[in-house]
Amino acid sequence: MSGEAASSGSRPRRRVIVLRHGQTHHNAGGIWQGQLDSELSEVGQEQARVAAAALGQYRPSVVVASDLRRAAETGAEVAQACGIEITYDPRWREIHVGQWAGMTAAQVHAQFPGERDAHLRGEDFRRGVDGESLSDVADRVRSALDELLVRLRPGETAVVATHGVTGRVVIAELVDLDRLTAWRVLGGFGNCHWAEVVEAESGWRIQTWNASA
Repeated sequence: MSGEAASSGSRPRRRVIVLRHGQTHHNAGGIWQGQLDSELSEVGQEQARVAAAALGQYRPSVVVASDLRRAAETGAEVAQACGIEITYDPRWREIHVGQWAGMTAAQVHAQFPGERDAHLRGEDFRRGVDGESLSDVADRVRSALDELLVRLRPGETAVVATHGVTGRVVIAELVDLDRLTAWRVLGGFGNCHWAEVVEAESGWRIQTWNASA
C-alpha cells in the first residue's frame, strides 16, 4: 500500500495516518493521563511492534510523534520498522486534563459530574478546571499539522503517533469537521488503532477509522 496506491488521475495523493499510542498501565487501570508522562506497558510495547509492522506496508516517508513517552515509544517502533528518522514535537501531546490527571474515571465522575458529562457530550470546555479545551488542542496542533503537510510531497504518507483525544482533534482539523460533530460521529481510538486520511480533489477524506493490526 504505497503512496502511489492512493493516486487518482495525474496527481498522486498524500496520506496521513493518525496513530494512537499503545496501552499504558494507566490505560489498563482506567486512570486519566492527559499529559502525565507514562510509558508503555508490556502489552503496549507488543501492540506498538505489531502496529509498526502493519503500517510499514504504507512505506511512510515521515513519522512524527508526541514527546510524551507512550506516544514517542509507539512512533519510534514505526520509524524503526520503516528505517526512517522520527521527529518528536510537544504540539502532538494529549489534551491537558488539569485536575483529572491521575484520577480514575469513577473519581472524576464523583468529583466533577457536570464536567464529566460535558466531556462525554463533546462540549468545548477546559477539562479538570485548569486543563485544556478542545479548541486549545486544535490551536496547538494546527501549526504542527500545517508544517507536516508542507513536508509531505505528492504520493507520500506520514504517520502521526499521538493520543486519543488529540488524534480525534487532528482528524477533525484535517477534514474540516466541526468539533462537536467530530466528537459525536467519530468514536474513540483503541490503543494502537489508527485513522487513515487521504487527500481528495477538494480537501481530505477519512478512508479508514479505528483500524488495527
